[in-house]
Amino acid sequence: MSTNINSRLAKFDELVPSNIPFVEGKLKGHQDRKNYSVIGPGVSEDAKQNVKIAEEHGFNIGAVSAAPMNGSGLHSHTTAEVFVIHAGSWRFYWGVDGTEGEVILNRGDVASFPTNMFRGFQNVGKDEALMFVVLGENDPGVITWTPKLLKDAKDSGMVLMNDNSLIDTAKQQIPDEDKIIQPLKEQELETFDHYNSSEIEKYVIRLNDSEKYFVDDEHYNSNKIINYIDHLNIHNKTFEPYIPHKTGFNLSLLQGKNAHIHEYALEKSEVFNCLDGEWEIQCDGEKVIIGERDTFSVPKNSVRSIKQISDTSGKLFIIRQTN
Repeated sequence: MSTNINSRLAKFDELVPSNIPFVEGKLKGHQDRKNYSVIGPGVSEDAKQNVKIAEEHGFNIGAVSAAPMNGSGLHSHTTAEVFVIHAGSWRFYWGVDGTEGEVILNRGDVASFPTNMFRGFQNVGKDEALMFVVLGENDPGVITWTPKLLKDAKDSGMVLMNDNSLIDTAKQQIPDEDKIIQPLKEQELETFDHYNSSEIEKYVIRLNDSEKYFVDDEHYNSNKIINYIDHLNIHNKTFEPYIPHKTGFNLSLLQGKNAHIHEYALEKSEVFNCLDGEWEIQCDGEKVIIGERDTFSVPKNSVRSIKQISDTSGKLFIIRQTN
């Protein structure tokens, strides 16, 4: 293999976060959070955000950690945004004023939020919480914030420019007042979609309900699989998705004490993200081991295999490019 396999390993404890990744960064409830770019730059507004693996994958993967009662304000995306909870309890709420509905997600839960809707999230647990976020496309676009959030951010000294650059007025002058992003007008807000809580629950898969979703792949009785988004093929068996969103990527979960997938190759991007356990990945004759919260990007066209090697059952998220 010409690629250094370790350069494609993103160990969570070695990632470099941004502490003020977005225009809301000085507001109460948004100050004590960290943003990580694992695969691709994501939608960070911090020009100095560290990107662990910059290669285009057809999707972006980031992570967010937050102290209790901290999180993200109301925002919208033009591409897919899928949340994978690794630790803590997160409250997701939505609507331009944040009152249309809410769901609480815990460790191992997955939610795919529709595009063209305002959503925010908050750590409602007692300890620091962590989740990974998968965003659609190589360029997931920029964030659209609610008018109230942009106004409050400006009052705090943070301004977002129309080139998506972030200005901290305590440290630098605004280069051109005419290029400040202006809050959306009422008629523009009317173009966004609305959902109640039961409608959003259709896009949520909870780990506590996993027995309803797990499918055995009938391979040595060792593998259980939840396929969340888009079709998945393992050991010549195709798994249908539970969430009908078209995101440009497949997301699934492999679980088992002796869970494994025999050698195969893919032309498109594939990434493994470990929820728990310890996983050995063979890749063109080289080996890498990932543990809880670690991520590994497999080189395209390489021959790879996976096996769970810890004494207890493990869980591994698989993200595959489909666009």
